[in-house]
Amino acid sequence: MIKRGGRLRPGVAAGAGAGSGAGQAARMPFVLLVVALLGGGLISLLLLNSALNQGSFQLTQLKKETLVLTDEEQALQRDVDGYSAPDALQRRAHELGLVPGGSPVFIGPDGKVAGTASQAQAPPPPSPAPVAQPPVSAAPSGAPPSPTPSAAKGTPQPSQTPGR
Repeated sequence: MIKRGGRLRPGVAAGAGAGSGAGQAARMPFVLLVVALLGGGLISLLLLNSALNQGSFQLTQLKKETLVLTDEEQALQRDVDGYSAPDALQRRAHELGLVPGGSPVFIGPDGKVAGTASQAQAPPPPSPAPVAQPPVSAAPSGAPPSPTPSAAKGTPQPSQTPGR
């Protein structure tokens, strides 16, 4: 009981004034637990956000690499297509000294040979094309003389020199 003005108040315990400090002490672990949970949640969100950003950077890098490799694959495919074209194969085979084969020979499933095998013959070398000479015609007596070889090459003649 607490004295007020020297008298005790009925219904109030003598230690009630000291009890408010004990209630605050009982709430302290709860407050610390809430603060710890909030702090842990914030830290876990930060770590999760960092992991997602790192994954995003890796994804961007892998997309760039995929684009470069796709371009390289397409360039290589164009090269293969160019080398496997019939005219390119024929030109390369001719450069290697290969000649066209004769008629083919087939072996049937029963072992019979259809056709006759023969050795491939090299085609005759192409004959050099004759060089066509321009026809030489006599100029009529009244015609101007034909230009000299130096005039044909573009060298100016004395009468054609500029400034004279």
